[in-house]
Amino acid sequence: MRAQNLNSMLGLLEGIEEYNNQGALLGIDGVDDAELLGALRRMNPIQRAKTMTKMTNAPASKGSRAEMEKFFGELPASIKEGLVRGELRLADSTIYSIKPVTSKTIKMFETQDDKEIGLRNVSNAKLPKNQAFLVSGIFLLAGTSADNSKDKIIATEFKGLENFNTIANGEFSLKSNKKQIVPDTSNVVFKTSGNKNVPVGYYKLANPRLIQDDILIEMTIELGSMDSIPQNTYIYVGLHGTITTP
Repeated sequence: MRAQNLNSMLGLLEGIEEYNNQGALLGIDGVDDAELLGALRRMNPIQRAKTMTKMTNAPASKGSRAEMEKFFGELPASIKEGLVRGELRLADSTIYSIKPVTSKTIKMFETQDDKEIGLRNVSNAKLPKNQAFLVSGIFLLAGTSADNSKDKIIATEFKGLENFNTIANGEFSLKSNKKQIVPDTSNVVFKTSGNKNVPVGYYKLANPRLIQDDILIEMTIELGSMDSIPQNTYIYVGLHGTITTP
């Protein structure tokens, strides 16, 4: 039965040729080498050659997609199956939220939040079912709105923290499922105006982390002072990376 299942899994390679780390996606990474070789030997020569080609000639992915493929082994079984069947795919994405700076502690994703174009693109601080997201980097920008109406907030020009020193001298942290993705870190990392290699306000994570579906996302901005922060100042946070999507 194990051999039959292994043959069946190898047969699915044709549907996932675009991905690296195919073994983790199919669940054959933990299969004994002798079992895998046995399954290959049982194939006819043409089928064996095609399977070996698919296993060894995966395309070289780049950027956050390549980082996401390294985490295939951590994906829930339902999401793995969706990718294998072609019901899900990988896509670039930025999960964003805009919040007012009205206190020293700003929670960028909250359970009472509703998805609303121009303000945030997730509800209840969670990803929808069958979406897993690999956080590759973070945007943090600030802007001053004409007033606190929704239309004016959405129309606000968000810029780097170079002219928002109190915010830049604060800290941020990012958690998912109560686990640290980024521990308390200075917001100075988002002052990128002198760095032409990254977008304005972008911090590239050296250690990308996976956020799974239906798990609470917690990003908190902590300020040491409210001094010199103009009225109606808002913070834009964007978690940038690769997501699974229909």
